[in-house]
Amino acid sequence: MSKGLPKRSEDYSLWYNELVKRADLAENSPVRGCMVIKPYGYSIWEKMQAELDRMFKETGHTNAYFPLFIPKSFLSKEASHVEGFAKECAVVTHYRLKNAEDGSGVIVDPEAKLEEELIVRPTSETVIWSTYKNWIQSYRDLPLLVNQWANVVRWEMRTRLFLRTTEFLWQEGHTAHATSDEAMAETVQMMNVYAQFAEEFMALPVVRGRKTANERFAGADDTLCIEALMQDGKALQAGTSHFLGQNFAKAFEVKFATKEGGLEYVWGTSWGVSTRLMGALIMAHSDDNGLVLPPKLAPFQVVIVPIYRGEEELALISVKAKEIMADLRKAGISVKYDDRDTQKPGWKFAEYELKGVPVRIALGPRDLENKTLEIARRDTLTKESFQWEDMPITQKIGGLLEEIQQGIYQKAFDFRKENTTEVNSWEEFKEVLEGKAGFLSAHWDGTPETEDKIKELTKATIRCIPLDQVPEQGVCVYSGKPSFGRVLFAKAY
Repeated sequence: MSKGLPKRSEDYSLWYNELVKRADLAENSPVRGCMVIKPYGYSIWEKMQAELDRMFKETGHTNAYFPLFIPKSFLSKEASHVEGFAKECAVVTHYRLKNAEDGSGVIVDPEAKLEEELIVRPTSETVIWSTYKNWIQSYRDLPLLVNQWANVVRWEMRTRLFLRTTEFLWQEGHTAHATSDEAMAETVQMMNVYAQFAEEFMALPVVRGRKTANERFAGADDTLCIEALMQDGKALQAGTSHFLGQNFAKAFEVKFATKEGGLEYVWGTSWGVSTRLMGALIMAHSDDNGLVLPPKLAPFQVVIVPIYRGEEELALISVKAKEIMADLRKAGISVKYDDRDTQKPGWKFAEYELKGVPVRIALGPRDLENKTLEIARRDTLTKESFQWEDMPITQKIGGLLEEIQQGIYQKAFDFRKENTTEVNSWEEFKEVLEGKAGFLSAHWDGTPETEDKIKELTKATIRCIPLDQVPEQGVCVYSGKPSFGRVLFAKAY
């Protein structure tokens, strides 16, 4: 199954694209820039979605759904917002087709032009805040904590499966608060929820940080983020949380009556993660043999493959396999039994290695006699013989899955640590960026002009200003002007 998979060291981009397709995660669709997420890939996204949804609800948020289409005039109400998204918008201008008179097919009916064009949502701040005007009247209506699971469209010229597609799936939270402090606390809280999810479920270490003004979300006063490092040394923005101030409240006249009897604009936030997390999961952990999935997000954590000759042996093995499956499922461990007779065991082993199943159990007649199982780990590609009378299988497998989850995280953490370099001169900056890559911790003078110049010269951007950054006086790595702290630079997806 993995034969011929390109090596990461030779062509990382080709390796990624081939792995996404061969592991049955996604494929290109007939619509340029869009993708079909296949059942195995969607199963991983569903697990991500379920855990995030649980975490959102534990922090008091509820789900709603808002329209896919946004009146064009709405985007004009918040100047920086429309400027940020104008070049990415898909626009609906007509509402009907008709058959061409020459019989060549269907054409747009020129008589069916919309009075006002509709934007296919690139993000939902405008349509949601226009709705909040009707929902919020008093301080009693606050805070309003809403999330939606949806799709959005951003017209991308260069696309890559999961990482950057014209249409993608995501969640977007939109909250309204009585005070600036409450809204800022919400912004921080949701960034930390994303970080917790990335580290505990994706086994992905992230840097919590703040975006510069240049990189800030269009329409926000402040943007917090989590940044991750991929195996090719490029950074990937894994989630963002935005403090909107009163910008959208003022644009859509969303006011509330205070306890004191006054009338004030509410304070807002928005935050989101998308199917881009699927790309992060693949690029952070997988190897030249295929996917490496953290057990907490694997569609099934264990696969049992019978080794047999003839129906009689299969029948005996199936009895024990189903007993193991029942015990594992009672323990909350997801398991699949693959007794297909259309493929040989070796082919199945390669398939599940490619698909990143954390644990594989091989069970044959001799195993039944000796009361043993052959257990293979996907992360280390090691095997061991397990005597099932020595300890309960659920205890063995449960411990192994936890060990794999932690091991995958530690490997990614060590990689990030080894590939985060402190640089103090412009020559050193360029040398490390072209040679070692990864995160570069460097002083910056705080000006957008310097930030833009570094990006122009090296294609590296400021990924974030780390929130745990200790103030440190120095000089900017490019301009030589005074600096009061380091930021993280990297080339990025």
